[in-house]
Amino acid sequence: MGRVEGFDQNTGQPANGTYPSPSPSPYQAQANGTYPPAAPSPYQPQVGNQYRAQIGDPWSTGLFDCQLDQTNAIMTTVFPCLTFGQIAEVLDEGETTCATGSFIYMLLTPALCSNWIFGSKYRTKLRKKYNLVEAPYEDVISHVFCPCCSLSQEYRELKIRGLDPALGWNGILAQQSRMQNPPQHQTMSM
Repeated sequence: MGRVEGFDQNTGQPANGTYPSPSPSPYQAQANGTYPPAAPSPYQPQVGNQYRAQIGDPWSTGLFDCQLDQTNAIMTTVFPCLTFGQIAEVLDEGETTCATGSFIYMLLTPALCSNWIFGSKYRTKLRKKYNLVEAPYEDVISHVFCPCCSLSQEYRELKIRGLDPALGWNGILAQQSRMQNPPQHQTMSM
């Protein structure tokens, strides 16, 4: 057993009968009753927009929350290419049609199951558009091991943000124009 400076090794009591005074802590109150400012910690999250910009916002729903939209979950399980096509059309703002996106995804499925390439590409595009965290897994991992769950989560995220993929890009534009220009009250005259 090693000897601790100033303590009796058998009893654990101070050798001279008094305890040594502790060294002053930088976090003890000063004579005027105030505490010194704490040093910034690299492990402590920053507050406000700066922190959110570095880390990102959380997804509205979890990767495995497919039960929140059961219709989409079943459709994605049976026809993942259709869900991908809808997502691609919305994220590309109509440049890629649902049919084109679905066809590309369907062609890549038998080709060594390489549909994860396009799936993860569009997941990354969605994350960057809304500053979402890459969680719970990296985009590629999510689409390799859980492609249907990933597509369902992306679909739900767009729908929650007011861009319902089921409407298609033209349907979303029509919906937005109706919201901006509501119909005036019309009366019938006789």
